[in-house]
Amino acid sequence: YSTRLNISKIYGSSGADNQLNYEVLSTDTHFIKFYPLTQNVYVSIRRGTRYMFAREFRKHGIEPLSTFYRTYKRGDIVDIKGNGAFQKGMPFKAYHGRTGRVFNVTKHAVGVLVNKRVRNRILQKRINVRIEHVRPSKCRQDFLNRVKENEEKKRIARETGQMVPIRRMPKEPRKAHLVKTRSNKPQLLVPVKFEIIA
Repeated sequence: YSTRLNISKIYGSSGADNQLNYEVLSTDTHFIKFYPLTQNVYVSIRRGTRYMFAREFRKHGIEPLSTFYRTYKRGDIVDIKGNGAFQKGMPFKAYHGRTGRVFNVTKHAVGVLVNKRVRNRILQKRINVRIEHVRPSKCRQDFLNRVKENEEKKRIARETGQMVPIRRMPKEPRKAHLVKTRSNKPQLLVPVKFEIIA
């Protein structure tokens, strides 16, 4: 809440008494901001990231060189994960854990297209992140493996002349079968009686 108030009329002309005068609220001279009387809630860029950007167990120390030797090209899909050991080029916490596509490559950083939900819409954001905070994504690996398997199935089908199903089928229910109870007696399961331990 903010309003323009006359300080001399609120605190009195002497200023000795610090009691507010609620009767006179003039709109002159000074600009005062009133904050609600709550706990200290600091609104900063990296607030609430004590565990988000913390290093993993036994992962402290010097970053391995493989992080810097990776090659990124435009169109690659990457996962954004902020590395707390490097403050340069760190992404905002809203993008931590997101997956995006590389649209620009520079000497020490990459530009990433990321979707961000802002109220009732999803915006496509362009952010620049250093390579210490990105890694190649494995989200398409299962799909690529399935493509390779399907191509092999198609090759075998052409050679044998038989139809091979390529589509993924849902798991069918178990078939009907008999359960012998001679050595597998039914058991009655009941909850354990509650006992008060004083």
